[in-house]
Order: sequence, then structure tokens, then C-alpha cells
Amino acid sequence: MKIEERILRRQQTDHEPRLVRESDALNPIAHPTEPTGRGLSIEQLLDVLGPAFHGRLPSDGYVWGPKGTGKSAVIRGLFSQLDRLIGRSTGRIYTTTRAEPTADIAFVYVDGRQAQTGFALVHTVLNSLTSDPVPKQGVGADAIRARLADRLAVDSQSVVVAVDHVGEPETLAAETVCEQFDDLGSSVSTVLIGHDQPDTVTELLDDPETVRFAPYRQHTLIEILTTRQTDGLIRTAITHQQLREVAAWADGDSHDALAALFSAGLIADDNDHEQIGPDDLAAGMNAVPKPSVSLGRVLALPESRQEVLCRLVALPEADRNSVSRAADAIANDRLDLSRATIERVLYELAEAGVIRRVKVDNPERIGRPPSRLEPRFPTRVFRHLSLCD
Repeated sequence: MKIEERILRRQQTDHEPRLVRESDALNPIAHPTEPTGRGLSIEQLLDVLGPAFHGRLPSDGYVWGPKGTGKSAVIRGLFSQLDRLIGRSTGRIYTTTRAEPTADIAFVYVDGRQAQTGFALVHTVLNSLTSDPVPKQGVGADAIRARLADRLAVDSQSVVVAVDHVGEPETLAAETVCEQFDDLGSSVSTVLIGHDQPDTVTELLDDPETVRFAPYRQHTLIEILTTRQTDGLIRTAITHQQLREVAAWADGDSHDALAALFSAGLIADDNDHEQIGPDDLAAGMNAVPKPSVSLGRVLALPESRQEVLCRLVALPEADRNSVSRAADAIANDRLDLSRATIERVLYELAEAGVIRRVKVDNPERIGRPPSRLEPRFPTRVFRHLSLCD
């Protein structure tokens, strides 16, 4: 934040009814346009993509690291700027030493949680390269790939496609992503972003380069929290020492740190507190399970599954002591799904790791013990950001 903005914010009164004043600022899956603390990673990515500055298509790449390390924020922001500044007819660069424009190289970012099929992936890429809307109905995946090939051939255009969140339970595998562009040869290079070790992915790519995102250092995570809470909370809501406590607890994971801070603000609001107290902060951190599934995964689920999760997290613990009991309770909550469907969805969500089944010891019960259902995501923030009532 600029100095002028900081001074103007101090001039504003803090007589607001709630501590949380801007949800997007604290949202752990909302990405800033200028990520904090990843200058070295950006330089490494620019090295990988460097050939584009000389009119050549870069090699394939793989960006990897654990959740909450800024991969999506950096790739999304970097590809947006590269696409604006390099190669396209609206952004070709001329210099005093280069009379001709650089090659027509487009940079396209694809969120794999939104493009979960081969058709959706290629459709997203093609749609980004043309001003005319690409139909989604009445055409197949092969036809869309043929259209993309024609589009690239007409103007001798190339494209660098970054596909984020590869290899998650709800997204395309790296192998499937690569298959979508096999027939396009030297017109497309891919940058995959995921959590897996490079040796499980790089063998699928063409002479790839890798960039690893390590967990944030504590001082960098404190800076991220400080910047985001400045916009997200009223000025006196939290102390610097409390931010240090959250950063230490999060162990380098910005997603979990922001989810805990967001949860603490919501809890303090519910308790009509004028600032986040120690109990609010502790409850906020307790509202984020360890390990935690990214809210991005949860909020990308189909609406019906989100509705089931909304009902599940609202149930008293006794009603979550078995899948069957939870399904009964959710089916009685005016949800437009059959009880059998709800039970199936709960098992599928457990298989995907979004919720966890924990065996309940009951010495009086004969047969297989029931499984208590535990959400593996920040439930407080989920309810605030999702379709929950």
C-alpha cells in the first residue's frame, strides 16, 4: 500500500459495525495483482519463458510446491502481463534495434478447477485467442482441437498455456492435459502447476524446466497478513504480535494463515467484540484443520455438493458420528436430493479428501464401527463465501 493511502486510511473513522469490512482482502483464494515475497520465483519463471522475448516459443515447464505458496497468484499475474506485453497484435513490442515486431506468442492461463475436461481446457484456450465466442454446445472435443489448430496456423501464432491445479482429485491429470495439445506440435508449449514431485510429471513434457515454490518464510508471511488485513479489517482489529502468532502457526502456508485470520475476524464479529481477542484468534486457528484442503477446491465443487457440505458443517457433532446418520439429517433439511444420493456424495467427498472418515470407538456396538465425518477445510470461511444460508 502506498504511503498516501496509509495516511488517508488513518483519517477515516473506524466506527464501523463489523471488524471484517472487505471479505476479498482476507479471502485465501483471492489473488492480488502483485504477489508479495516472490520476486526470485518470478525471475526464475521469466528465465524459463525467456525465449519468448526473442520471438521463440519457450520449452515446457512445471511449477510445483505445496498449497499456499503463491503459485497461482504468481502464474496468473505473470501470464496476464506477458500476454499484454509480448507478441499479440495488440501488444507487440518495437524497439530502436528491432524493426519488426516480436513473434505472435499468446500467454493463456487456465484454472484447472474450472476446466475439468479436455474439451473445457481446449475450449478455454481457443476462446482466449479469438474475439468471437466459441460455442460450447453442438461441437465435440476433436472439433474444438481442429479449430484451435486452424486458429494457430492462420496467423502463424504460438501459445504458451499455463494449466493450474493439475493432478488434484477433481482436475485433469498431467498426462491428460498434455494429450490435448499433442497434435499441435511446435505451436503450443505448456506450463503445468501442481503439488506433485517433478519426476512424476516432467517425463510427460518436452525438455521441461522446473520452478519450485517453497513455503513462505515467517517474515514474508507476516508481511502478507499485514498487507491483506489492512484492507480486510478495521484498523484496530488485530495487533502485530497476533499476526506473528498466526504466521508461526501457519508454518509457511498463506492459505491457512489467511483462513485463520478471516475466521478469527468472523468469530469476533459474531461475539460483538471491538477487536480480535486471544480467544477469537485461537478459535480462528482451530477452525482451520491441519492439514487443510484448499477452499479453492471446495468452492469449485458442483453446487449440489456444496449444498451437502453446507448442511454437513451445520450439523451437531452427534449427527456426524456416522455417514448414515449424517445423510439422514441432511435429507431432512429440505435439500432437493434423495437420501441415497446424499450418502453417495458423502462417501465421494471422503474419497476425494474433502472430508475425513474417523472411526468411532463404541465397545457396545457389534460389527464394523461407524465413521465420524470431519471437514478437512476451513468451515467458517467456507460458510461465509459459499452458497450456505
